[in-house]
Amino acid sequence: MTFTAIGACPESGRLGVGIATYSIGVGGYCPFVERGVAALSTQAFANPALGPEAMTVLRTNADPERTLAGLAESDTGFAWRQVVIASADGRIAAHTGAHTRPWSGHVTGDGFAVFGNVLAGEETVRAMAETWRNRGGDDLPERLLAALEAGRDAGGQAAADGSHLAERSSALIVRGPDIVEDFDLRVDLHDDAVGELRRLYERYRTYLPYYALRARAPSQTPPQDAWARENDPADRAPKG
Repeated sequence: MTFTAIGACPESGRLGVGIATYSIGVGGYCPFVERGVAALSTQAFANPALGPEAMTVLRTNADPERTLAGLAESDTGFAWRQVVIASADGRIAAHTGAHTRPWSGHVTGDGFAVFGNVLAGEETVRAMAETWRNRGGDDLPERLLAALEAGRDAGGQAAADGSHLAERSSALIVRGPDIVEDFDLRVDLHDDAVGELRRLYERYRTYLPYYALRARAPSQTPPQDAWARENDPADRAPKG
């Protein structure tokens, strides 16, 4: 009961995952992103042990398809799982097991994949893929988040009776050459986890220049509350 976008941008060297689900605390369970190596998600009947196992292989510049084949051999429950890998150079490998709960499936393209299980239908991932392709001018975190919003708006997840399942947790994890510009944002429990992730993302990126200044020029960095009063519109909003 999860939908996910995963992507690589070889030009910028960034890798990332955007994920949303009915489950709680998904950001600490399903996605794995290692700088300069790969991004992946293990979901459906998720086995988080597959993330470190895959990364160990991928660090040797192994092909994502071969890495998936190795996981299939080592994991007796692989047919119940969904695992998708994006390598740093943009290669994609995707697996949707035969025993994942419907609707489940994936769409892959140049440097990206969108996928999910227990969805309202194929329209969820198709909307995500279309949004990804239409947002080519955006940077990676924005494309990932926009794809999640498109999946939500196209029906998102559905229970066995067809009723909507709310997204209760979400995450946006992006890593690139400059660690100061990374995103590792998580909504662990919220009634509208995708909407809350958008709010968190917009607020957090306001602070990226401050965090960069703090890391690179501490002697020139003002107190954060003083900087926020000048630069964060939400901090300047009237209270009460």
